Amino acid sequence: MKVAVVGATGLVGTEMLKVLAERNFPVTELLPVASARSVGQEIEFQGKKYKVVSMDDALAARPAVAIFSAGGAISLQEAPRFAAAGTVVIDNSSAWRMDPTKKLVVPEINAHTLTADDKIIANPNCSTIQLVVALNELHKRYRATRIVVSTYQSVTGTGKQAVDQMMQERAGQTAGNPAYPHRIDLNVLPHIDVFQDNGYTKEEMKMVLETKKIFRDDSIRLTATTVRVPVIGGHSEAVNVEFAQEFDLAEVRELLRQTEGVELVDDVKNNVYPMPQGAHGRDAVLVGRLRRDETQPKTLNMWVVADNLRKGAATNAVQIAEVLLEMGLLK
Repeated sequence: MKVAVVGATGLVGTEMLKVLAERNFPVTELLPVASARSVGQEIEFQGKKYKVVSMDDALAARPAVAIFSAGGAISLQEAPRFAAAGTVVIDNSSAWRMDPTKKLVVPEINAHTLTADDKIIANPNCSTIQLVVALNELHKRYRATRIVVSTYQSVTGTGKQAVDQMMQERAGQTAGNPAYPHRIDLNVLPHIDVFQDNGYTKEEMKMVLETKKIFRDDSIRLTATTVRVPVIGGHSEAVNVEFAQEFDLAEVRELLRQTEGVELVDDVKNNVYPMPQGAHGRDAVLVGRLRRDETQPKTLNMWVVADNLRKGAATNAVQIAEVLLEMGLLK
């Protein structure tokens, strides 16, 4: 099977190649695509060397699936060209997520909705993915009505430029090409993506809109504050969720143990709780610090952590490809 990875030399693209290999996706020919300055460079995949090719060369090869992680502008321009040629596109940017004609997919929740007509499939925002995976079974059982979430997001969510800035600052150097308007090392920035007219950032509004779309429930009231922290690999979220139905904490724990993609990490007596270091390099969404909100009824506090480059991006995209393969939708 011919597989194109667009943005193959970036942080997420590199992780996608790693996940494709780890999960033994049946790649017979890899088409790594990157910017013009990277064309001709070699990358290694499953013990073989592959040369980075141009977008047009990858399109001409007619891959069965193209996994995009090269930014929204490129996706808007190039994804329709691949789709028109019969390639199924799984896009990791925000370009198609809120398009009413495109599916926004987290395999554990809504992969069953995919059909042969879905030629461009959107991968949700990393923070949204871990939130909805953690809440999926709880929402089915108790129905979430209001969610307040504060995120603590790794610099890898911004990219290599942000990692370089943090490491240069940590070494006592002035960042040569900073990704952020302020220092990030030994600091936190309550600012992810651009500010909107309502005072929220685009990242915060992504979580609101994407959660409603994935759960197919516009009645959910969600408000978010997204924060960048000096961590490499792993987003954390403090989640306060109000349910329509009363819950029992023991049952909540059991539901989380049964939730696909979730690992319950909740033994505070022994200082066991989810942390980015524990999620790094893994695909599970870690959930812990479970406790009732004592200020109002039917409300739960929880702490949710996941590797943003894995389940938050690369793994989710590859899982979508796996589902398409199982459904016979990739040729």
